[in-house]
Amino acid sequence: MEELVLHTGRQTSKILLGETIGNLSRYLPEKGKTIVVTDKNVYAHYRKELSAWPVIVISPGEKHKTLSAIDRIIGELIKHEADRTSFLVGVGGGIVCDIAGFAASVFMRGIRFGFVSTTLLSQVDASVGGKNGVNYKGYKNMVGVFNQPVFVICDFAMLKTLPRREFVAGMAEIIKHGAIKSRTYFDYIEENYSKALRYDAGVIERLVKESVLIKAAVVEADEREAGERRKLNFGHTTAHAIEKITSAYHHGEAVAIGMVVAAHLSVKKGLLPAAEAQRLSSLIERTGLPVSLKGI
Repeated sequence: MEELVLHTGRQTSKILLGETIGNLSRYLPEKGKTIVVTDKNVYAHYRKELSAWPVIVISPGEKHKTLSAIDRIIGELIKHEADRTSFLVGVGGGIVCDIAGFAASVFMRGIRFGFVSTTLLSQVDASVGGKNGVNYKGYKNMVGVFNQPVFVICDFAMLKTLPRREFVAGMAEIIKHGAIKSRTYFDYIEENYSKALRYDAGVIERLVKESVLIKAAVVEADEREAGERRKLNFGHTTAHAIEKITSAYHHGEAVAIGMVVAAHLSVKKGLLPAAEAQRLSSLIERTGLPVSLKGI
């Protein structure tokens, strides 16, 4: 297990790479009630591991990432007699972490929280960095806060329970990190993506670590997205538009298409060599991600 520490001006967040859900209790506060938020799919796999705490189970999927979910969680927290000493743990992918982090941030003006990140996309991106929020009437992440989790557990073994399509979708954010920040990392992804797709433990661990290091450095420099952090939105302008009009694509798939669109526009504006745009598109496609919209 390796611990990385993300420092912002206000908070510190520990990223625990290779830690397991079985050790969750080691990171919980001694005082105050711990309550878990997870979704139905994750709970079906990890009911036993979460049996020591009250669990709020929410519906999975982007369409449930709304203020209605927050309303329900707040109601459940009140039923469980949570107070300002309580601690909320989001166990799931990016959607669960977004919802749980936002609920914790607004309940009684804010209680502490942490994450157990269960998907590749959330381990490399969504659960790290302190963005928490929900969608509003189809508009992505319109209601939310910047607030860092106390810890993020990245249990690599949990990735084996993911549907294949969801695992592949996580590769989009990995490719994004290489594209925006590190040619060396991009080279490594090109050389090793096939091993990652075969669940090679060593490759997956390096991909998660490198992506977390890149994102943490960006967040430390610009937590509230005044400038530098905007680089992390590469591919997301088009992705959010896609997600607004259709539910046919997972978030990572939409980001993959968005990166291809952004690269193409950069070539048109003379900002990127065509060969580099083709290199990016080729890697995305070889990874098994879409590079264009179909059926819309």
